[in-house]
Amino acid sequence: MDKAALRIRLRNIFREVFDDPSMAISDETSPETLLEWDSVAQVKLVIMAEEEFDITLELGEVSKIKCVADFIEAINRHLP
Repeated sequence: MDKAALRIRLRNIFREVFDDPSMAISDETSPETLLEWDSVAQVKLVIMAEEEFDITLELGEVSKIKCVADFIEAINRHLP
């Protein structure tokens, strides 16, 4: 899957988790730039990404996700 298509699907997940239909994300979007991105939101993001992309992220991978670019990289590793 190309990065742009993956980002759109991931953006929609962020919009749902943060209940913000106009939210924009970039590779640099992180808990430091998005204050609502706390540990509970992280769990929701991971679960929804796993469902959306039909993948399972390992705990070690999840612990390394610090920004949107990390999410994209982790998801891409599991896609055919």
